[in-house]
Amino acid sequence: MNSQRDKSKIITYPPETLRTFRVEAYEWIDNLNFTISPEECLNNAEEYISIAKEMFLDAGWYGDGKIELMWIPPFMLHGILTEELTVGATIWHVKQKEDGISWLLSPIDLPR
Repeated sequence: MNSQRDKSKIITYPPETLRTFRVEAYEWIDNLNFTISPEECLNNAEEYISIAKEMFLDAGWYGDGKIELMWIPPFMLHGILTEELTVGATIWHVKQKEDGISWLLSPIDLPR
């Protein structure tokens, strides 16, 4: 398999690490053609999704929508690029169906 397409390398931390991530709401992310299902990347995706769901709910998410992953390429990380981020950053995302708000769970402060 081409290592650049190996989805098992996208998430390299244990589920509990999600608790150190930041949650924020964003209006609106409407193009979801580039999201990835966590089940495609992780054998134990439900453990991660459970924590992400808890954190999104605590932040105000209504509980609807599908939790997925989004990749931010390194060239979008001006001012915060570190050696660790030269591969970009993977963000957990859910789009709330009722009002279209996107909830993001991120290991980094997202650029504005």
